[in-house]
Amino acid sequence: MSETDNELSITLYIDAPTDKVWDVLANRQEEWWCPRPWRVEVNEQDKRPGGVCRMTMYGPDGETAPQTGIYLAFEEGRRFVTTDAITLTESGEFQPSGPFMIGIWEIEPEGNGTRYTARARHWNAETMKKHDEMGFVDGWSACARQLAEICEGKAA
Repeated sequence: MSETDNELSITLYIDAPTDKVWDVLANRQEEWWCPRPWRVEVNEQDKRPGGVCRMTMYGPDGETAPQTGIYLAFEEGRRFVTTDAITLTESGEFQPSGPFMIGIWEIEPEGNGTRYTARARHWNAETMKKHDEMGFVDGWSACARQLAEICEGKAA
């Protein structure tokens, strides 16, 4: 099995400096994380390996989708990695969860701008297929475009 088995990914060139893209990527998630008309609220983030990552996504028809997991990596200016396979209790104990994916968001300099790549690695082909059928490419691409709009100064 290779490292990209059961992986879905998108990539986008952003015409903005890497430090600006990182700032928006890591610190302004409520502005780009969900494809419109959905929105997200960051409930709690401890940006370090083992730190909690809790968000709630809200749909236009009253839907709510809590997202709870932990950071596996947080490399300032480069990437962060999360998983929903493990959660933290309120007392700080690690607990197994129903694993869906490992999410990897990373940037790197490219020419005068930045290459943004987002990956979702799944435990098996069935889970990957389910994520694909949920609209992974369209949804994550929309989020990438929203991120780019902010970074490039084109956001409404």
